Amino acid sequence: MRTKFIFVTGGVLSSLGKGLASASLGALLEARGLSITLVKMDPYINVDPGTMNPLQHGEVFVTDDGAETDLDLGHYERYTRARLSVRNNFTTGQVYDSVISKERRGDYLGGTVQVIPHITDEIKRRIREAAQGVDVTIIEVGGTVGDIESLPFLEAIRQFRVEEGRKNVCFLHLTLVPYIATAGEVKTKPTQHSVNELRRIGIQPDILLCRTDRTLTADIKRKIALFCNVDADAVITAKDVGNIYEVPVNYREEGLDDKVVEVLDIWTGRPKLDEWTRILDVMRHPRETVRIAIVGKYVDLIESYKSLSEALIHGGIGNQCKVELEYLDSEEIETDGVPEVLGQVDGILVPGGFGQRGTEGKIRAIQYARENNVPFFGICLGMQLAVVEFARHLAGLDGANSTEFAEHCRYPVIDLMPDQVGVTAKGGTMRLGAYPCRLQEGTVAHQAYGSKEISERHRHRYEVNNAHREALQEKGLVLSGLSPDGKLVEMVEIPGHPWFVGCQFHPEFKSKPMDPHPLFQAFIAASLERKRGAAA
Repeated sequence: MRTKFIFVTGGVLSSLGKGLASASLGALLEARGLSITLVKMDPYINVDPGTMNPLQHGEVFVTDDGAETDLDLGHYERYTRARLSVRNNFTTGQVYDSVISKERRGDYLGGTVQVIPHITDEIKRRIREAAQGVDVTIIEVGGTVGDIESLPFLEAIRQFRVEEGRKNVCFLHLTLVPYIATAGEVKTKPTQHSVNELRRIGIQPDILLCRTDRTLTADIKRKIALFCNVDADAVITAKDVGNIYEVPVNYREEGLDDKVVEVLDIWTGRPKLDEWTRILDVMRHPRETVRIAIVGKYVDLIESYKSLSEALIHGGIGNQCKVELEYLDSEEIETDGVPEVLGQVDGILVPGGFGQRGTEGKIRAIQYARENNVPFFGICLGMQLAVVEFARHLAGLDGANSTEFAEHCRYPVIDLMPDQVGVTAKGGTMRLGAYPCRLQEGTVAHQAYGSKEISERHRHRYEVNNAHREALQEKGLVLSGLSPDGKLVEMVEIPGHPWFVGCQFHPEFKSKPMDPHPLFQAFIAASLERKRGAAA
């Protein structure tokens, strides 16, 4: 079958959930037996989000091939079987950089380089490159219709339908239908204006996803259809949900996938949603509840830890329990001490991060978990700080630290990786992407994975300093995971503790609701055991 294309745009305002909508549609099409991939086009000038503050942009997701991407790619991989790469996320910065590089080489033979056709052609080329070998490609256009920065992308997808043919391209527009309490009714005018803005630049949506807090009546759908020039059955209620994994099932009940395959002239069977139904059943009827503290410095924007929070929920699904998350600001722990709530949780997780701010608060939380036998999980920087805490308080290395925070500390138990020495550029220069790891038999890590050979995704510049490995091991720290050549410490743990594990990589990037990551499943299981023991 010739590849079909679905372009997802958003209107009225940002943060309506285009990423979740795209991922959920991908899940439905996969459930109908189609092979799919997804692409995110971001309109900002940055080459990628790798240098952006998580408080501004949210999480940076990392693919197997080391691309630092938008967090929506995390949604795509969690909801579907698609394994994404550097081709599946590109920005205005990348597009212009490519075109300017071609101009400098003389590829345009002295011609004037313009937005049309050169920028739009580059956008279309990247879409087609990412779409190779699949039945359907879903492309999310970042930003909001009406933004000046999105215009080249919108012009490119307008041209795309002309070139590919009407039956091969579907335009899906996500918009807002708000309920105005004083009027006692939903208002369709924002949707009408948003669609008019699209039509003004030559794009007529085929399907409207209407974000709302209530089910839209047939009369409201007919009104929207009339004023927006779409079929009545193409107006889909995208109702707010308490659980994001309800979205694919809700879209199915609204007939979204039926309308998409009709627009694209595809024949498929009915979708098989047994796995999604099972997941929702576990989440709606959990056997137990477990409470996990996440100690970080980006807690003011929960999107900063999106994959992490979802992986913890997946761990709960694997244990048929509900996971309640308590976000604690590590800077506040630095100034105010360990909060009372830390003694009320069943597990403590310290995630990755960069910079000195809040690190001593994280170390205090790690010390509390170790001394009070609270299950602990340290990821990337969280693992590094666990090593620092162990060195200071158990290995007798007073003043131990990471050279990231104290360049001339007495005991640099965490140091810059050798291949990072002399690197000054910030973007795309860390150890990025999937690397192999060998686990020591009989360790907690080995038991969790059930395998000695694993592969996980990385994003870091610093590592455990090999000069201090022997001293740490002599005092009981177990290096449970190493790189195949034995030079890099990938995992550590403390024996005799109920569950104290740190990993240099980011396991949250590979967790799915139907396939929880083994480390998160084991962490939640240990936290449940602690809760049961306390209740006994």
